[in-house]
Amino acid sequence: MKVVLFCGGQGMRIREYSDEIPKPMVPIGYRPILWHVMKYYAHFGHKEFILCLGYKADAIKNYFLNYDECLSNDFTLSGQGKVELANSDIHDWKISFVDTGVNTNIGGRLQAVKKYVENDEVFLANYSDNLTDLPLPGMIRDFESHQRVASFLAVRPSQSFHMVSFDDKRAVDAITHVSTSQVFINGGYFVLRKEIFDYMKNGEELVEKPFERLIAKKLLSAYRYDGFFVSMDTFKERQSLESMYTHGEAPWELWASKRR
Repeated sequence: MKVVLFCGGQGMRIREYSDEIPKPMVPIGYRPILWHVMKYYAHFGHKEFILCLGYKADAIKNYFLNYDECLSNDFTLSGQGKVELANSDIHDWKISFVDTGVNTNIGGRLQAVKKYVENDEVFLANYSDNLTDLPLPGMIRDFESHQRVASFLAVRPSQSFHMVSFDDKRAVDAITHVSTSQVFINGGYFVLRKEIFDYMKNGEELVEKPFERLIAKKLLSAYRYDGFFVSMDTFKERQSLESMYTHGEAPWELWASKRR
């Protein structure tokens, strides 16, 4: 299946990096988070990507145009600078780079790449800043077993804040950490049928009006997952992911039999 990746936003909540590079290019280890998301999909055989570009699109284009396989792969260097790679990352990937506008919302970005997926019965999409160890085939099978137009990954929030409940006199009933609550959020991993475009109008955000129309017709499903999931929205979350990677504890690296 083709994978649409929304990677044109400015990443305002991670300003430590976004002044210089777009959020999808923020590094985790040797590679940007965008690469980690793409590698996740490629692990399951989905190697055709459509990148919805916007803010600092040149940084993403130049990264792949000047891709250096040696940075994350073993290789042998012999006489006169000959390099022999032990393995390769992206030699069999197909990547389309599409300018979808700097200030375009997610719905607009999806509509801008419609021609790339309109002949596919089902395709995948992602915000490109979330990492998980979700067994993706299970989510796809669940989606295909129902006659629905869209499905998204439902996960528990990864942020560290507390839920508060109180009565009409503002007396607090309880304070609980969000991770122990029954709250689920949209994890940004989507499975979509081409009919999704029939429920979209120009300028609409994907998960608002279009999804409301699907909900009204019971054509939207949520795939619950209680395993590892982290959304990289802040510098603190980026640090947490970097620490996991550095210590060889990166659950999302399903493709790695062992950490290099």
